[in-house]
Formats: sequence, C-alpha cells, structure tokens
Amino acid sequence: MNAITAYRALEDRFEKMAVLGEALSVLHWDAAVMMPSGGAGPRAEQLSALRVMGHELLTAPETADLIAAADAADLDDWRQANLREMARGHARAAALPPDLVAAFSKACSECEHAWRGARLENDFASVKPLLAEVLTLTRRRAEILSEALGLSPYDALLDGFEPGASERRIEALFSDYRAFLPDFLAAVLERQDREGPKPTLSGAFDVGRQEALCRELAAVAGFDFDAGRIDQSAHPFSTGFPGDQRITVRYNAADPTFAIMAVLHEAGHALYERNLPPDWRRQPVGSARGMGLHESQSLLIEMQASRSPEFLSALAPKLREAFGAQDAFTDEALQRLVHWVQPDFIRVDADEVTYPAHVILRFNLERALLRDDLPLEDLPAAWNDGMTELLGVTPPTDALGCLQDIHWYDGAIGYFPTYTLGAMAAAQLFQAACAADPEIKPALARHDMNGLQAWLTENVHAHGSRMSSDAVLEAATGRPLDPKAFEAHLTERYLGA
Repeated sequence: MNAITAYRALEDRFEKMAVLGEALSVLHWDAAVMMPSGGAGPRAEQLSALRVMGHELLTAPETADLIAAADAADLDDWRQANLREMARGHARAAALPPDLVAAFSKACSECEHAWRGARLENDFASVKPLLAEVLTLTRRRAEILSEALGLSPYDALLDGFEPGASERRIEALFSDYRAFLPDFLAAVLERQDREGPKPTLSGAFDVGRQEALCRELAAVAGFDFDAGRIDQSAHPFSTGFPGDQRITVRYNAADPTFAIMAVLHEAGHALYERNLPPDWRRQPVGSARGMGLHESQSLLIEMQASRSPEFLSALAPKLREAFGAQDAFTDEALQRLVHWVQPDFIRVDADEVTYPAHVILRFNLERALLRDDLPLEDLPAAWNDGMTELLGVTPPTDALGCLQDIHWYDGAIGYFPTYTLGAMAAAQLFQAACAADPEIKPALARHDMNGLQAWLTENVHAHGSRMSSDAVLEAATGRPLDPKAFEAHLTERYLGA
C-alpha cells in the first residue's frame, strides 16, 4: 500500500469513529434529558460498548501501520494537520488497555447517574464509593498516559481536553488572577454599595414564556432550529453534531435571566460546532481545537456580547413584553442586575468577576485528589475551606458545595481550567473582533450578531484543529493568550475605566 492510499484508508477509518462518537453524543443527551431512571444500567453498558468499539478501531494494529505508511505521503497543509491529529489521537488511545476503557466508561456512567440523586438529596456519602472508583480508574489512566506521552499525570489528563496546555502555565495564569482579584473585587463591591441595592425581581416568571424568549435569543446567537433543539436538564450543556445539535437549560421561575444567559452560552458552543470546516467533517482536523477555545466561543456570546450594554438595551423591552413591566426591566436596572457581582456558592450562577475563583478552587482540589493527597472523605470540608479562603463564603450544604458540578462524577478531571482559559480568550477575541469591525457593537443593540458570527467563523471556527489554540489566538488577535485582556475587560465593565 502506497502512502496516499494509506492516508485515504485512515480518513475512512476515522470517519467511522466519528459516526460512533455522534451516536454516543445522542445517547448521552438522552440519558440526561429523557431516559427513565430504570434505563441507567443498560445505558451505561451501551455507552461502554460503543466507546470500546471506537477505541478498538483507533488502536488496532492496522491503524498504527496506516499512520506509519501515510507519513511518507506528499500532503497539503490540511491533510498534514489531519494526519498529525490522527497520530495524536492514536497515541493517547493506544496507551490505554481496552478493559480500562470499558471499566472507566461504565464507572463514570454509574457515578453520574448516582450523582443526580445525591445532589438532590444532599447526600455525598451515597455517591462517594462510586466516585472513589472513578478516581481510582482516573489515576490509572493518568499514570499510563503520563508514561506514554512524556507528560505529568495531570498534564496527560489536561491534554485530553486542551491540547498543549500545562499545569505550570495554568498555575501562572491563575496566580496572576488571584493577585488581581482581591483589590478589584473590593472596589467593585464598594461601587455597587455606593450606587444602591441590587434590582429585585417580583413574581414568578412563567417557564413557557421563558422558553419562548430563550428560543428567540438562541436564534439571534445563530442556533438553527431546523438542525437542533432545546430541552431541560439538571445541568445545562450543548452536544450533538452539524445537522443535529442539542442544547439543554435549567429554568428558574424566580429569575428568567438565568435561563436566558445559559441558552446564549450553550448557543455559542453550538455555533462553533456548526461552523467548523465542512470539508473536514468527521475528520480529526475538522474538530474543535480544545475545550479552552470551545469555552471561549460560548463565553464570548454570553459574557462579552450578550451582557454588553448594547445587547441588554434591546433585551429589556423583550422582558417587559414577555413578563410585564417592572423596575428591574428598565434598561439601567437590567444592566445592574445582569452585571451584579456577589461572591456565592454556585459556579454556574457566578458573575464573571468571581467565576475564575470557582475554577481555581476546583483546579487545586482535583490535582490533590489525583495525587491522592486529599482523602475523598475530606473533600466536602476542603471544598468549604477553599470557598471561604477565595471568596469569603462557606457553603451550608454539600449540594451547594462539592456536589454541585457533574464533571468529577463523570470522570472529567482536568476539564475545569478550560473554563477560565476560555474566559480569557473570549475577552481577547471580542476585543479584536470589535476593532476589526466597528459595526459589531452597534448591531448588538438590534440583536444582530451576524457580523460577530462572520468574524468568529473566519478567524476561529474555520480553522478546526489545523492550528493550536495559541496559534488561532495569535492569528486572530496578534498575540497568544494574554490574561491582561480579560482583566482590562472587567475593569472597563465594572469600574468604568
């Protein structure tokens, strides 16, 4: 077999694996949204079986042979990048034995299902044995990947979510923010106190009307309802693939802005997936670069664009029309409400100033758990101590503490840092987009994101995985990831300077 033939055979093989991944995404969505509780066991087995099938295709000896043979092919830039990503995926997967892949998948599915009940019942003890099994298997995976890839155990896990990222660099970025936060937060809180109390919402807000408004705003953000849907789940998320994208949200009858901002966030994820290079669909190079860049796209739509004064000025009358006039829905009051900064317990409801502190806490705790420096029974207390230190608040229950997030219970250790990497990248990208197209901000006042979407598609989405995240940022903004852009954004929005 010559090199070109080997490369084409690899494209066929990776397309089959991508189709398996698409099936997995729909089964996972169903488990979170519609599946009856009695289906948890069979669903765990189904997910495990499909993951093992994909793993076997990726790690089969002939895959390694084809990669080696294709290396001699004279390929264009896109195909060279595709072959590089194929080899990267193979190296990670080939290091892991199939029995570990199956055991890890099953343990995560069972633990995630148990977590849903444990959170509702505020019962960490009930899910702790299952989380212990997930952690044991995660440590095995980390050790194996560490040796195979020449990375530290934590970096080996992190690399699966954000290729090329490192614990050392994240520590530096987070240290910078920890130094910035105390004085800045104090100044913001002092200004809020000076300007008066937080605007208050009155009454219950009909979920049906919230849903209708969320659908309208998702369409503004670029969500295509002919190729997607919005449903409810315990934890908002976005999944699927071009042609069938799924968003979930959680509605709060006391405050419609929670669901509105959640759906705009998830629509940003969906927009990225929809606009990945169509010629490379179902190929590694046509996939999203990493979760840091993915989060930048959701946070750019939610935090940068949809919380801008321009966008909010057009949202206020829509809220009045949907729910009736009240003081909190004036232009000025809505902006204060949506920009309100208050240290609190729940990450997904946190303002953008304190949100990184939630991520820093999880980053520190998951590294301690991985190293086995933190006994699992001590996690709730360590969580509460960390919240007290970072934000001065102590969760009164585990449901508001270490049970609030799905990630660890689903085996996603190494994922949390990508949220703050994404926030920093979002600020940098939005700054560059508005400089390149001065009409982007005025258009937001008409709830028109077409110019912003076009810029993001050209400068971020269309690259797929052809370049590293830093290379994408450098090409789009003139520099790699720079936390100062995020700090400048916060300073301008919250202190007016």
